[in-house]
Amino acid sequence: MTDENQGEEKQGEVSEPDAIAAEDSVGAQETPSERQQEREQAIVDEPVAESEQRIAEAAAPVQPAGTGEPAASDDDDEFDETPRVKPEIPGMDLEVDIVREGEEALRAEDEDEYGEGQGEAEEDITQPIADASIDLAAGARYAATGKRKTAVARVILRPGTGAYTINGRTLDVFFPRPALQRTIRTALETVGLEEKIDVIAAMHGGGVSAQAGALRHGISKALVDADPNLRSELKRRGFLTRDARVKERKKAGLKKARKRPQFSKR
Repeated sequence: MTDENQGEEKQGEVSEPDAIAAEDSVGAQETPSERQQEREQAIVDEPVAESEQRIAEAAAPVQPAGTGEPAASDDDDEFDETPRVKPEIPGMDLEVDIVREGEEALRAEDEDEYGEGQGEAEEDITQPIADASIDLAAGARYAATGKRKTAVARVILRPGTGAYTINGRTLDVFFPRPALQRTIRTALETVGLEEKIDVIAAMHGGGVSAQAGALRHGISKALVDADPNLRSELKRRGFLTRDARVKERKKAGLKKARKRPQFSKR
């Protein structure tokens, strides 16, 4: 072997002490400390039951101090455990909230926030006005015009026996429905003169319901003409209010005011 070959082998070889020192330095970084070894050994030696118990205690909710019972949730108080009994007739357990015409304003004034005075308001609206002072002389005449929708009633009040003459016919013939008859009679019954005044009316336009409303409106205005002091009481009961509700006009592209043609995608 020549001297050149021996020199190349010496350059490629690493001395044995240097290699051992390099291995020790790398192994020193991977070797765990004594504290880490003790912790790992404690985890290995710990029984499985104790480990599960400790995990369960950490996940359990915190209880209030001084009590051994779990804290009650707020949701338990909100729900009633008593089951709702289904009525035999649907809607039988619901309360009726129908308010008759002219009574809503009276109820709003007399009824307070606790619902007191509601019975007194209902009794007050049915009682006649005691301070009505109308001249019932033989030649007395009181005229007025009442309207409802497209119906117009020209009314004349005169002393009599409480008879109604509407376009030459009696009240029972012109308005066969008892509900409409009651609506018309309420104006004179309110002042307590239903048997002392005759009503003569000329009607045109509208249907039977609109004509009944127009007739009551005209009688009420004629009573105010006879005695202006009745205005506040009749107004409070809703007899002098002109009902402005009318049928809504038909719209272009619709069948009626709001009814649309059936939609067809194809």
